[in-house]
Amino acid sequence: MRLRLLARVLTCAAAATLPVLAMPADTASADDPNLWLEEVHGDKALAWVRERNAETLEQLGARADFASTRAKLLDVLNSRDRIPMVNRRGDWLYNLWQDADHKRGLWRRTTLAEYRKAAPQWETVIDLDALGAAEKENWVWGGADCLGPDYRRCLVSLSRGGADAKVVREFDTVDKRFVDGGFALPEAKSQVEWQDADTLIVGTDFGPGSMTDSGYPRVLKRWKRGTPLAEATLIFEGRQQDTWVGAGVDHTPGFERTLIVRALDFYRQETFLLEGDKLVRLDVPDDARISFMHSAGAAGDTLLMELRSDYRAGDRVYAKGALLVADFAAFRRGERRFQALFEPTETTSLAGVATTRSRVLINVNDNVIGRLEEWQRQADGRFVRRAVAAPSPGNLGVIALHDPLLRDDPLAEAYLLSYTDFLTPDSLLLGRGGSDARETLKTLPASFDASGMRAEQLFATSRDGTRVPYFVVWPKGAKADGNNPTLLYGYGGFQISLEPWYSRGMGAAWYPRGGVLVVANIRGGGEYGPRWHQAAIKEHKQRSYDDFIAVAEDLIRRKITTPRHLGIEGGSNGGLLVGAVMVQRPELFNAVVCQVPLLDMKRFHKLLAGASWMAEYGNPDLPDDWAVISRYSPYQNVRREATYPMPLFTTSTRDDRVHPGHARKMVARLREQGHPVLYYENIEGGHGGAADNEQRATLQAVEFTYLWQRLARGD
Repeated sequence: MRLRLLARVLTCAAAATLPVLAMPADTASADDPNLWLEEVHGDKALAWVRERNAETLEQLGARADFASTRAKLLDVLNSRDRIPMVNRRGDWLYNLWQDADHKRGLWRRTTLAEYRKAAPQWETVIDLDALGAAEKENWVWGGADCLGPDYRRCLVSLSRGGADAKVVREFDTVDKRFVDGGFALPEAKSQVEWQDADTLIVGTDFGPGSMTDSGYPRVLKRWKRGTPLAEATLIFEGRQQDTWVGAGVDHTPGFERTLIVRALDFYRQETFLLEGDKLVRLDVPDDARISFMHSAGAAGDTLLMELRSDYRAGDRVYAKGALLVADFAAFRRGERRFQALFEPTETTSLAGVATTRSRVLINVNDNVIGRLEEWQRQADGRFVRRAVAAPSPGNLGVIALHDPLLRDDPLAEAYLLSYTDFLTPDSLLLGRGGSDARETLKTLPASFDASGMRAEQLFATSRDGTRVPYFVVWPKGAKADGNNPTLLYGYGGFQISLEPWYSRGMGAAWYPRGGVLVVANIRGGGEYGPRWHQAAIKEHKQRSYDDFIAVAEDLIRRKITTPRHLGIEGGSNGGLLVGAVMVQRPELFNAVVCQVPLLDMKRFHKLLAGASWMAEYGNPDLPDDWAVISRYSPYQNVRREATYPMPLFTTSTRDDRVHPGHARKMVARLREQGHPVLYYENIEGGHGGAADNEQRATLQAVEFTYLWQRLARGD
């Protein structure tokens, strides 16, 4: 059982000094003439959105390449030549499938034996398109939590238009229908766990005061079947300023336990064992990520702890980024005897952890290249390491298949291993602990001709001397002559790593036309673990932008491209990244694609889930924090006298994570000051920007057409 935070996110003297705004912190909102654009569904605001959408589609849709680009992208998105990724539930492998005939998708299942086949037979469990049509709702799949070991009853989450807030309804996977009189929750950002077949632990909107400032549950209650939700009994209450509270229930025979988690902010949490009606706090670091693995025998209860800060145990100090294991019973008795299964170096970080019945599988990033290790638990509780021969150099993903609820699980030591890189299509292999032999289950056919293409890793030097890695994907025949249309992509936040991936969209609309892709692994991300992330948060956030600027300048220095052919792109926190860099160094770029972004950093914490991100950015209501944030907040730093590349901003009306008002207001401010700008807001789609493949194809066609218009011609 893994308990992780929701999340559920980026060398030039000219950039050395940024102005501190004179705007007093308590008057910023009053001085904002565009607050009306924060009314997500306001008639005036939506009329403005439709006008901007029409302008953008008129300009880009009229280009000869728009329709063909959209058609190619839609073919890619709807192609049946995709690897159906699966989740195991007992004897079944479940998958959500979308294509031209099933725009919202089929929730379906098959067996492993059938999945091995080139054309498996799938059994449809829920047809989202048919359900939406019957109920006259624009349902988007939001996931399912099923109660093992039979996994017959599931709590199915459905979102209207792709929002984070979801409706929860109990579903019977045998009868294939929603349960009459079953558990059901109205639309909210709920957290729900099965305690047993007739009891749920529920965090939801119980009424005024029951949600945190971030819009997540503050209160947990125990809800019995057949009783009104209003009669659910209180288990736990967090504080209004907490990020969220939640529960995790482990049903493993012999190791049953319920954990209650109170998220203090995005990275820190308190974890309690619920023993009867008593809460016992676990003495683990509040920024550590914990999980458990269970093996037969009294000493088979193992605590795994991933560190985000240095941790002292006795005479030993373990570095942030390490993975420790300990016997959980001994840990509860007060013993602090750990074994380190992973300790970071200057080039390595922990990319992922999965557990089989007796092994811990560790995915290690080494200079942003994946490698695999396994540690087998011995009878005395110690773990022994074995290096695993795995595909390289590229991006690895590991999913253990072990179901601890099954007494004699035939897949107890099995795992799925995925591999890809920029020029190698994805593959999915079935492995077993203790062996390097694997069965290839699925391989994605090549969707573009990679002959003559190449990918390489280079390093730029940031303003403070830090070496920043980045990848360059070269199309066939490209030379370092400064004439390459080049897209620089980044994120740089929330300890999220950008690792190599095979992009069929790029293969359809970018590489064949001579476009270069660059992926920057800047500070704020997780490429080198917690230290890389923590080097660029709060008062140090500017380092993300310095790193990104350094990569852009290195591309120009190496003549991979020039400013007139260089574009940048990022979404969410990456949207903040490209927005900040655009206003700081506009002369470096000729295109900016800013997707579902944060931009008004004076008000981000007052909009939707924004309060949960103050651990990343700081609190703009505090003068010292605002003195830092105001230097890079894009919305406050737009200048009438500046010359910016004409940017494209995209967002979604149904994004209830990052408020669409960020993008709307930024566009309004640019327009007010006479700067050319394009804007496209999908009315559905949530934080992903689109609810189905038709919408995704249109959105991506807008972006690719814009990029080619700006970077190929340089106008």
